[in-house]
Amino acid sequence: MTTLDFSELTPNKRPEKSLTAPLPKSGGRGNTGRITSRFIGGGHKRMYRIIDFKRRDKGGVPAKVAALEYDPNRTANIALLHYLDGEKRYILAPDGLKVGARVVSGPEAEPRVGNAMPLRFIPVGTVVHSIEMVPGQGARMARSAGTSAQVQGKEGDYVVLRLPSGELRRIHTECYATVGVVGNADHKNVVIGKAGRQRWLGRKPHQRGSSMNPVDHPHGGGEGRAPIGRTPVSPWGQPSKGFKTRKKRNTSDKFIITRRKSSR
Repeated sequence: MTTLDFSELTPNKRPEKSLTAPLPKSGGRGNTGRITSRFIGGGHKRMYRIIDFKRRDKGGVPAKVAALEYDPNRTANIALLHYLDGEKRYILAPDGLKVGARVVSGPEAEPRVGNAMPLRFIPVGTVVHSIEMVPGQGARMARSAGTSAQVQGKEGDYVVLRLPSGELRRIHTECYATVGVVGNADHKNVVIGKAGRQRWLGRKPHQRGSSMNPVDHPHGGGEGRAPIGRTPVSPWGQPSKGFKTRKKRNTSDKFIITRRKSSR
């Protein structure tokens, strides 16, 4: 079992109370009370940290990084900003951002780590994260620990980005993005080490379909360890290996230049 080194985080820092909210457990159940996502349950109690994914409304207001904190709800660490007008907000902490650093958002901002601005003001070759897909929508892409996208070029009202998946995609120039790479890149190297640690995270044991009864799963039944005997499917009959689920006429197709590389 391995764990992360939290030395870069502000020691003994409690989360900002005004920026937290209750986070009830779902147990994997939807609004009808039925399980919609299997093998979820238990886990440590958490408070949700309210992250500012829309930084455009604080354009031109400088902020100081007051603390770097752990967030149990995501892989990335978060940074607490104290704005000059007295407001406090959380953002995703990019790699290299230190306590005491100054950050700002808006078209006039410099392309430095932690600053947010429209894509049309970011130089080609710059790596960015927390990228909007629609202007004003809030960050949607490149938000996990260690991820980033690179500005490849500009075509009229659109900027071409290379996403973490390898996909080349056009994004409108008025969409905001934050300069830098999301921090805590070593998160992917953590070894869970024991089953109990998965339970702390709210992950229950994953059961194989072939170990179930026929009433519970299409792979169920058989004497002993029987082979599947059919195309692998989900509990509801959807093929689970190689079956393409993307819509044939997706509205976002016109923005995608090169599809992401398949892992197979």
